[in-house]
Amino acid sequence: MRIQLEGITMLSKDVARLARFYQDVLGFHIVVEEADYVEFNNSGVRLAICSTPLMADNTKDHPSFLEERKGQSFEFNFQCDSPEELNALYQEYVAKGATAIMEPVVKSWGHVTAFFADPDGNIHSLFAVNPESV
Repeated sequence: MRIQLEGITMLSKDVARLARFYQDVLGFHIVVEEADYVEFNNSGVRLAICSTPLMADNTKDHPSFLEERKGQSFEFNFQCDSPEELNALYQEYVAKGATAIMEPVVKSWGHVTAFFADPDGNIHSLFAVNPESV
């Protein structure tokens, strides 16, 4: 038997705030918007945000959804066409409200990479292949 990843659901105590960030800062388009659940238009894998209280209710109050979250739990990696595009997007995202974590730098694995955080503190990366390492 083979399974296929259909979707990724981020958990948040403030679904509306996190959804606005992904819509207003990153430009994701909302296709379902409810008080405790938001889903974005995305090709390939469904991306959604669900409130932690709703997930606790859905799982008969599993303790994992009731405990306070600490630290990084996931990272999105966004590939850019060029280091110039990466620089422009990083500056745009920070200007719109993303938290700057690390300005774009050349990494040893051949990418130019930058990091920013969303309002829940999840740190994500933008990267582009460094043309000098190809």
